[in-house]
This record gives sequence, C-alpha cells and structure tokens, in this order.
Amino acid sequence: MVISLEDMDEPTTVTDADGVREGFAGQRMLVVPGSIADRALRHPVTGKLLVTDAGYFPHAARHGRSRPRGAPQQILLVCTDGEGWCRSEGAEFAVSRGGAVLLPADRPHAYGASETDPWTLWWFHFTGSDAADLVKSAHAAADGRVTHLRDPAPVASLVSQVIDALDSGLTLSSLIRASGAAWHAIAEVIATGRRNPGPTLNPLERAVDHLRATSPHRTSVTALASMVGLSASQLTSLFRDNLGVSPLQFQVNLRMTRARELLDGSDLPIAAVAREAGFDDPMYFSRQFTRVHGTTPTAYRSRPVGT
Repeated sequence: MVISLEDMDEPTTVTDADGVREGFAGQRMLVVPGSIADRALRHPVTGKLLVTDAGYFPHAARHGRSRPRGAPQQILLVCTDGEGWCRSEGAEFAVSRGGAVLLPADRPHAYGASETDPWTLWWFHFTGSDAADLVKSAHAAADGRVTHLRDPAPVASLVSQVIDALDSGLTLSSLIRASGAAWHAIAEVIATGRRNPGPTLNPLERAVDHLRATSPHRTSVTALASMVGLSASQLTSLFRDNLGVSPLQFQVNLRMTRARELLDGSDLPIAAVAREAGFDDPMYFSRQFTRVHGTTPTAYRSRPVGT
C-alpha cells in the first residue's frame, strides 16, 4: 500500500497557556501533525517505527515534564551535557552526560533538569508496531530504564538526523528517513549501552567521530559543541590546536575526500559528484575543489594515474 502525504501541514511548535512559545536558546523542536502520523502508520515502513516528535534542548534550565498517565508514544531521551533526573513506575534515577532513557508508552513518568547543572537533551517520541519491542530490548540490555553510553555523540548525531529529516518537509520520504535514523539511534543504545558509566572518549574524539559519521551533511559548530559538552570557542580551539584546522574546515576536508573518491571511482557527472559530496551548487563546489587541490574537478579526473 502506498500512502500519499501530500498537502501536509508545517511542523508545529509548543506554546504555553498564555500563547508564549516555550523553549530554550538554540532549541529545535518539531511535531508531526496527528493527521499525517495516522496516514504514515498505514505505510509498511513508517508503520513499524514512526517518529511523532523530536527535539534538541541545550542547557535546558527548569525543563521538566510530568505525565501521570504516560505518553501515547515511546520516548528516547539522550543527555549529552549537564544532569537531570527521571522517575518511572515508582523508581527515580539520576541522568547525567551519556545517559540514555527509553520510556515505554502509557506508563506514568516524570523527568526534569538539574537546578544547578541543567542537562542538554536530545529526544524523540516514536510509535509503530515494532516500537514497544525496541524499548523492551533496550531495558533488557541495560537491566533498567537508564543506559550509560560510553560516547553519547553518535546517538545525538542520529537524533539530529531525525530532526533534520522532519525539518526538510513532512513528505513520506522525510518520514522514512527520520524512521531510519531513529531505528539506528535506538539500536546504538541497545548495542553500545552499559549498566554503569565507564571511561569515555575526549570531546575532540567525539566531535571528530560525529563529523566522520555524518559527512557530507554539515553540522554547525554550535550544535557540534553542544553534543560534546563544550562551548563553540572551546571546541574551535581544540580543533585548531590538535588538528590545525577549524571544525568547519575539517568538514570541508571530509567532503573533499568524498569528492576525490567519487571522481576516482565513478563516472558520475561533476554536478552529481558535487551533490554526493554535500555541495548544492556545482560551481561553488568546483571553486572550492580548485582552491583545495590546485586543479579543477575535471582536470583532477583526467590526470594520469600510475599503476
């Protein structure tokens, strides 16, 4: 069955009782309208796992939710900085950097940020025929509600991809992309999470891993810094001191590496190579490629290659 998702509404945001938009500086939040979610749940892919809400709350002071009857969907919370707490089915536990919590649907719960060191939270709500089994698997792997990730950046990166997919327009393809990234995020929690905290990668290693995993998609320095618990200036200094380039230039280098791979290993037109390497404008790509390599993409492809 093919479900048409044409004539969709725009993503919505939440407002309080006085009509004032809730939120935190730099936040992102998207909500899929109920009519669209209902249709998507009849599709063979999104019917298995559908993201209905997703967001990013940086340094979320005074953030909290209490749902005495639970939520209609399952919920994933990932803390990448600061601290918070969660209460579920009578048990309360602390959530700090690297903590991932999966809350089952229709179960009472509450959670909130620490008053002294509020958390940075990446999250999404999800439903579908496979959703409950994924939550049960995560609880079994962690032997509890909270999973400790050695490095939360890869999971935060996948949540970021969920948000980006929804933000690109609520088409069927964007909902499928969001579902795929969400499935991957939950699978990462199940596969890499542990019962107890342990040694972690340093912030630079986490940032580099995220950029390599998501290239050629561009990540802002501010978002990247929040994933690893630093300010944008601190992260930029780490990159310059240890790698000799800024985070943005590091991303350009990754995209250029991808471009060289495609020029060497495929017959794609230059415009297609540009798109695959993350450049929307082929002319801009050619200028950047020439600046970095001292030759145009066409000349690079035509160069003699030794055996």
